Amino acid sequence: MPQQKDIVKIAIQMPGAYPQLIQLDQKKPLTAVIKEVCDKWNLPGPDNYALQYADGIQTYITESNRLDIKNGSILRLTKAPGRCAEDLYKGIQSSDSGVRCDSLKLLADVSTDITFAQEFISRDGHSLLVKIVEDAHEAPLIMTHTLTAFMELMDHGIVSWENLSSVFIKKIAGFVNAKVLDTSIQQVSLAILESMVLSSSSLFNEVKQEITLERLISHLQVTNQQLQTKAMALLMAMLQAGGEADRQELFEFLEKRTLRQYIHKNIIHSSSSVGDEMAHYLYVLQTVRLNHLEARMRTPLDSYNQEQRDMLHELRQAAFETESESGLSNERRRSLCAKEFKKLGFSNNSNPGQDLSRCPPGLLALDTMAYFASRYPDAYSRFVLENSSREDKHECPFARSSIQLTLILCEILRIGEPPSETGSDYHPIFFAQDRLLEEFFCICIQLLNKTWKEMRATQEDFDKVMQVVREQITRTLSSKPTSLELFKNKVNALNYSEILKLRQTERLHQEETLAPPVLELKERLKPELLELIRQQRLNRLCHGTLFRKISSRRRQDKLWYCRLSPNHKVLHYGDVEGETETPSIEALQEKIPVADIKNVVTGKDCPHMKENKGKQTKEVLDLAFSITYDVEEYSLNFIASSRTDFCLWTDGLNVLLGKEMSSESMRSELEILLSMEIKLRLLDLENVPIPDMAPPIPKPPSNFNFCYDFSQAEQ
Repeated sequence: MPQQKDIVKIAIQMPGAYPQLIQLDQKKPLTAVIKEVCDKWNLPGPDNYALQYADGIQTYITESNRLDIKNGSILRLTKAPGRCAEDLYKGIQSSDSGVRCDSLKLLADVSTDITFAQEFISRDGHSLLVKIVEDAHEAPLIMTHTLTAFMELMDHGIVSWENLSSVFIKKIAGFVNAKVLDTSIQQVSLAILESMVLSSSSLFNEVKQEITLERLISHLQVTNQQLQTKAMALLMAMLQAGGEADRQELFEFLEKRTLRQYIHKNIIHSSSSVGDEMAHYLYVLQTVRLNHLEARMRTPLDSYNQEQRDMLHELRQAAFETESESGLSNERRRSLCAKEFKKLGFSNNSNPGQDLSRCPPGLLALDTMAYFASRYPDAYSRFVLENSSREDKHECPFARSSIQLTLILCEILRIGEPPSETGSDYHPIFFAQDRLLEEFFCICIQLLNKTWKEMRATQEDFDKVMQVVREQITRTLSSKPTSLELFKNKVNALNYSEILKLRQTERLHQEETLAPPVLELKERLKPELLELIRQQRLNRLCHGTLFRKISSRRRQDKLWYCRLSPNHKVLHYGDVEGETETPSIEALQEKIPVADIKNVVTGKDCPHMKENKGKQTKEVLDLAFSITYDVEEYSLNFIASSRTDFCLWTDGLNVLLGKEMSSESMRSELEILLSMEIKLRLLDLENVPIPDMAPPIPKPPSNFNFCYDFSQAEQ
């Protein structure tokens, strides 16, 4: 008796008969099962029948795949593959064109099954199809079915593509080259040529002699998307199978706009959506073009290369109107160059080539800077001069920003990475623009300067600004702008405020999608983490901060220090001479009991801001705060040196007064701490030993020769 796991309950259908519900014993031979089914329907000759799936892909059931049958499957009793192959072999040789057409249509459908394909090929049926193509006497519909059936049979790999004759290859190529022909024939012909090209180098060379890039490109001008896709598939196959010379030929087509214009006009602009297969081909073409920049990206600047040194000095000369340097001594010339390279934003102003030694971006960063300076000289000069003349630590360094931005663009566009087999992330602007990376850079470097000003950034905020710029670029590219002008408008509209709003919206949405237990854990953690932030603020007040007094002449020459006593009961403050170390509490003569403090006010509500109403800049207003004490008749006025100090002190003073902290710094820190704490709590640490003591600190190295000598950059 068969075991239960060997039994599958299925239904078997046959046209004109009631279905049979049987329990299929998987250990019983398939011929015996078919005989039992035929006997129930009183059908003679069970050898002429086979089982196949009734739904989906109607595959024949064989001894090798019968274990794939599941409970509830519906099978159909049909002609055995050998009998079907014999009937179709005779049908396609009929003198009646209608019979030939129907036979070839059915052949194209059933040839997807490998069991049938083996039977048909064993009768040399594929050679019969080759002869029909070579004779080329059939009507377009019959020829389409013939080519489709041939393609399906060859896809099984039973017969080698290399067995095909030159006459057949020329006929297929002729279908593709024909200016007026049924598009269905051309689609299948393109698919056949693609398989030929990928099968062997000899076939690639034969196809290449018959089909030119110009002819393939002409197929991209049609409105039929399937024909466009097949033409692009053959183009990619020739690119993959060809050598370096073939890839160079395609690259030259791209740079001459021939191919790019057809693609942009006839594929991207004319269709509302691009299919997955076409998207992959566009992604590959984009990768091919961008990867020609890889060599420059991987090459560091050579200080001994005169051409590269000249490019550096042309950047400097384009930014600053310098007098003739011919009459200057070498020392004076070096000093002048170092000063101007520093204004230009190079970190190593005495040897700016050192800034371009990192790869990537290597020489590609120099190329983008030089292109910006020559292509848009006014914008370049405005960027450099606007920032080099600032003395408030808010200058945006052009060279450093450009080098980092070029690296970001290389990462976003994946320059140097080989195309993946499933990649489909292409950018439509690639096919509409010459000098894509350089023009892209010119827009983004100006965006960076704009974002820098919106964030009121200093050198300490450099990485933060670059993160925002990366986000602006990637968010805009994700909308698939079809032209550089459209990209420029969209990315400039996505300012820093919009980025903050989007981040907040996404964070709220993320919180809404969190599981209730995680939200509950977050609420439970908040009080503990807020207390941690409060203690940090009070510790900072106890350590104290140096503040500057701004006189009516705006000379920042008077310094004073303020700090909180260790018991948190008294604020001590007083004038100090120079930026000395933290003064002791005893050295600070003035003091205010915390109990006397009534309120903390900020910005334009501060008494010292009201006195100079209309004279203070927005920057100063954003850093001003005051404490009022003794029934609000007196005030102690502050102007923080940075937004960080402003947030720390206003939060700390509010803690002393028993009020809630409200600064953006507090909210950011709380979010970071909450995120880290939740991730730690959700870690799977079962059976993971956690030591009670911290690991020992390793011994220092024998020397510190690996450290960077910052003194060299200052010379």
